[in-house]
Amino acid sequence: MVFNPVKVPDLDELRQIVGDGLEKAGWPAPRWYETTPDDPGRGQAKQAVADGAELVFACGGDGTVTAVVTALAGSDVALAVLPAGTGNLLAANLGLGTDPATGLEVALEGGRRRIDVGVIDDRCFVVMAGMGFDAQMLEGTSETAKKRIGWLAYVGGAAKHLLDRPMRIRIRLDGGPPMPRRPRAVIVGNVGRLQGGVRLLSKAEPDDGKLNVAVLTPANLAHWAALALAVLRRQERVPLMETYTASRVEIYSNRAQARQLDGDLIAPGKTMKIHVRPKALLLCVPQPDTDPDLATDAEAVAERAENL
Repeated sequence: MVFNPVKVPDLDELRQIVGDGLEKAGWPAPRWYETTPDDPGRGQAKQAVADGAELVFACGGDGTVTAVVTALAGSDVALAVLPAGTGNLLAANLGLGTDPATGLEVALEGGRRRIDVGVIDDRCFVVMAGMGFDAQMLEGTSETAKKRIGWLAYVGGAAKHLLDRPMRIRIRLDGGPPMPRRPRAVIVGNVGRLQGGVRLLSKAEPDDGKLNVAVLTPANLAHWAALALAVLRRQERVPLMETYTASRVEIYSNRAQARQLDGDLIAPGKTMKIHVRPKALLLCVPQPDTDPDLATDAEAVAERAENL
């Protein structure tokens, strides 16, 4: 169990939920590894693997999960997500809600799926990376607001940046010619769903060996409204949004831009060079697998979790 003590509201309760659930299923008691400000989970997950772990629970926010994903990618050690914090993009795509007991139940059910991971520098992500508006939105959202109203707090963070000037960038896909663009955001996704269940990348598959790229170019409030309405309606063609697929994505900007990985801010930069590692992560997923995304029968899973 790799956990972030800042994101876990009641550690004693979490220990009891996990301990009781595993004992009832006949599993051994877990070892507990606490993250630190200097190491948000990567070192702890590597130590767990060195200590013989066959499955690692990640309990924390998006930063904790991303750090554990980076440590486990390329191994046969499975990852199970126990939602905590307020972001949890991977938990949202798994349909886990915010209850750790639901994530525990998913791990106990035995559903496993190998999925792709995206890589930037020495870090991995499983949901999406972004440059521009989406990262600015995260930057403008306070932790206090997220704790009070959850993902709806991002609406306030978004409103602060709707009319910011566009980026001036060049995009290269799979080593092709540079494509000059002036977008508000570029999002590189492995799965399609954002916070609140909004499906941005309708054709994204987590295990197809490809990354999906969305280039958003709204210039005013009317453009934002049209784009948002089309996304919410799940229209096949979304105005002011170009989409591509590629195994390698390179983004070059004329100035440093806000950037994020799986809902966790990273240092601003002028470039993002991303490539895919096909089926590099073994992930615990809900059963039965009936949904084209990672999420499956979330309501049934949540109901069963209440019995733990």
